[in-house]
Amino acid sequence: MRAVKLYGARDVRVDDVPMPTIREDGDAIIKLAAACVCGSDLWAYRGIDPITDPITVGHEYCGVVQEVGPAVRHVKPGDFVVGSFFASDGTCEICRSGYPSGCIHRRPMGAENCQAEYLRVPLADGTLVATPELPDADLIPSLLAASDVLGTGWFAAKAAEVGPGKTVAVVGDGAVGLLGILAAKQLGAERIIAMSRHQPRQQLAREFGATDIVTERGDEGVARIKDLTHGYGAHSTLEAVGTQEAMLQAIRATRRGGHVGFVGVQHGVAIPGDELFFSQVHLHGGPAPVRAHLPELIDLIMSRTINPGRVFDLELPFDQAAEAYAAMDERRAIKALLTFDKE
Repeated sequence: MRAVKLYGARDVRVDDVPMPTIREDGDAIIKLAAACVCGSDLWAYRGIDPITDPITVGHEYCGVVQEVGPAVRHVKPGDFVVGSFFASDGTCEICRSGYPSGCIHRRPMGAENCQAEYLRVPLADGTLVATPELPDADLIPSLLAASDVLGTGWFAAKAAEVGPGKTVAVVGDGAVGLLGILAAKQLGAERIIAMSRHQPRQQLAREFGATDIVTERGDEGVARIKDLTHGYGAHSTLEAVGTQEAMLQAIRATRRGGHVGFVGVQHGVAIPGDELFFSQVHLHGGPAPVRAHLPELIDLIMSRTINPGRVFDLELPFDQAAEAYAAMDERRAIKALLTFDKE
């Protein structure tokens, strides 16, 4: 089968690799319906996360179950399933508390290569959620988004205590930030301020529910949000970047007693202790417990209540994965979808 590998900074190749097989009793093998590139894949692509040997990439997936191990009970061959970027057992105390991404037996799906034609999913019973029926083809992008960027944006909104009557600020206009806007709208936010300098992303932000656009960044962006909120700041702020500037901007844009949901993968972030202390904001975030939200998100997608697949603004054949990475790196695309040859 074909699979994407990253050999070094900006060196993306599609290789022929062996088909995955059942290795543990709880495994499932799925045929992927599509693949995609995530913004977090760009850290390694840009060389910020160093690569010494070729690595597998990708951690978002949905598709049809082909085979299951003898211990798998909740999914079967023929089911269309969606999973999370962390495999989880679904039974440990952490999973049962609502945080399967912190499962004590978790497995990073990036190690399995989700940018491929077939995929092995360990801990299948605790990781995969089946759709009620085979989805229509136009729903595939939205279900793929649920595997990470929608689930992550949803968690950011939940972590920031988004709810009716609240003003929400969103730092980051990538796929996660944009779907955080969609989540905030769905959760009843009264006002949603998107921080974006890019017109196509601003347009999609408004489609997803943004009421205001702030183009300024850093302290200027914070000042603008304060101006829009009578000097108080947002009740809830979603941080979807992972840089020092984005995190401090999120904290400073939030009112005292407010909440910051941070889901950007942190790189070089250090929060001054005195500033955090006197900000009086609640911080909550980390790797999103996507599996906990999948049943609700799948229902919203299958009923066509939401259309998160709109974040895929570039579709390419699988063999053009290198162009998909380049387009996202150069901000020519918000999120790239990779499609397989039709049999």
